[in-house]
Amino acid sequence: MQFGSDNQSGVHPQILAAMTDAASGTAPAYGEDDWTQAVTERLSDIFERPCQVFLVATGSAANALALSALCPPWGGIYCHHAAHIINDENTAPEAISGGARQLGIPGDAGKPDPTAIREHIVASQIHGVHNVKPSAISLSNVTEWGAVYTPDEVAEYGAIAREHGLGLHMDGARFANAVVGADAHPADLTWRAGVDALSFGATKNGAMAAEAVVFFNDEAAEAFAYRRKRFGHLWSKHRFLAAQWLGYLQDDLWLDNARHANAMAAALASGLAAIPGVDLPWAVEANELFPVLPTAIATQLEQAGATFYPWPEQPGMVRMVTSFATTEEDVAEFLRIAASVTD
Repeated sequence: MQFGSDNQSGVHPQILAAMTDAASGTAPAYGEDDWTQAVTERLSDIFERPCQVFLVATGSAANALALSALCPPWGGIYCHHAAHIINDENTAPEAISGGARQLGIPGDAGKPDPTAIREHIVASQIHGVHNVKPSAISLSNVTEWGAVYTPDEVAEYGAIAREHGLGLHMDGARFANAVVGADAHPADLTWRAGVDALSFGATKNGAMAAEAVVFFNDEAAEAFAYRRKRFGHLWSKHRFLAAQWLGYLQDDLWLDNARHANAMAAALASGLAAIPGVDLPWAVEANELFPVLPTAIATQLEQAGATFYPWPEQPGMVRMVTSFATTEEDVAEFLRIAASVTD
């Protein structure tokens, strides 16, 4: 009953097998290998257009490096005030961008309010060089509150970015869960809606340590290889990053894992909604849910070994995250214990 984070899950056997297959023999280092080329080709197929793809090992590196390509040191990055990049990545975006400022914007469901972004952009240009220069928008999909964007919602931010000359970044640490949750094509959630760069996560969805920065804007990607090397995120044995991605994308494992995780979250939500005293104020759209649990229920679950995180938005609210490794038995036992408190 480990619902603290999808980072707690292990590695999918198909991905481990792909790494094992890559382990014998020799191969060119630093991304000059056949595995890396194959990943770029596969992702270009998935997004239905040529992409420039750069692999790194952590989500923080993917986000901070991508944002550094879209935002100069004197620029501002608009994101939701609860976004992962502003609250959970220390000052990595500021450090790697050379000093860019993150600007937290309020909004429902973890989505920054487009009107507020427009107003801030206008206000930020009144004093010219004395203000931070609006430079990028970053969206988390899935959001920190478990919500998923529709293609039309992303396109609204894309329009703002084009109108004001900003870059549009998407933090897709749970991008597979968002694609499944929105029932949308990956291209419709990204470049067709105006996204310039996507931090495409695999680690939370079955990989060991594998993230991809996918550029749909060639100009932004032009010097990215140097940025990645400069900040120490170019692996020498790069084929093992790429092998994870090939295993992850093979036979649409990335989508199958996400479908399972999302289904487990939906099952938890359905079961909890039937328990007296439990409230689910936010819709469950992917693999995260945020129930408000009575103290007695939360205590009983923790004593039984269940893990979840307290969430500060409301008293008694907790965050629960499911993964590809969550079992129906995990869900059933959690719900049995929760229901037993009120029996």
